[in-house]
Amino acid sequence: MDILILAILIATGTFMLNAKEQRKRIALLGSHLANFQIEKLMEALTDGYLRALGESTDERRTQIWNLLSTTELQLSEQFNRFAADFAKVAEADARVSRLSMAIPFAEKLLPAMTFDMRKALAIHARGIAHVVQNTQHLSPKERAFMMTAELFLMQHTCHWFCKSKTIATARMLARHQTPHEQLVNSVSAETRNAYLTLIKGG
Repeated sequence: MDILILAILIATGTFMLNAKEQRKRIALLGSHLANFQIEKLMEALTDGYLRALGESTDERRTQIWNLLSTTELQLSEQFNRFAADFAKVAEADARVSRLSMAIPFAEKLLPAMTFDMRKALAIHARGIAHVVQNTQHLSPKERAFMMTAELFLMQHTCHWFCKSKTIATARMLARHQTPHEQLVNSVSAETRNAYLTLIKGG
């Protein structure tokens, strides 16, 4: 019985410490995001892509693609500014545990098992910008697919920073029915290589 009580106390303490750390991270990320309209632009863009892909005529699809180009530029510009703003955060506050599950103070106790959120956001900013600039000369449909992957992977990184990799992956599956591995495979090669090098500790 004593062992059971001890286990319950440890589990409760771990949960409370994790919750406190996660609230701190959510507040930190939120305080920087509050200066921008990134989430609103993301929603408008992904909804627009679906609308364009659902149109039956090429003329109507082209009209929607052209309208969305302004939203893409605004999103890329705002995300670049957000990444630059977050780059001013202290390194100790920007470390993200590479462990699958959240462990209290893992970033401080196991610094070798972390990556830098500031660098992750810079990678995502470059990835979004490259799709907007269409450096690979993709068709509108291919661009929409790649941009959606870039945005969802960035969203996964933000959830990972706030909670854990496991929770971030579960949220992607629940909201978008998309596994993390599929997101990584669907972004540009430049984003994928830089992202994997960072999260794997390269």
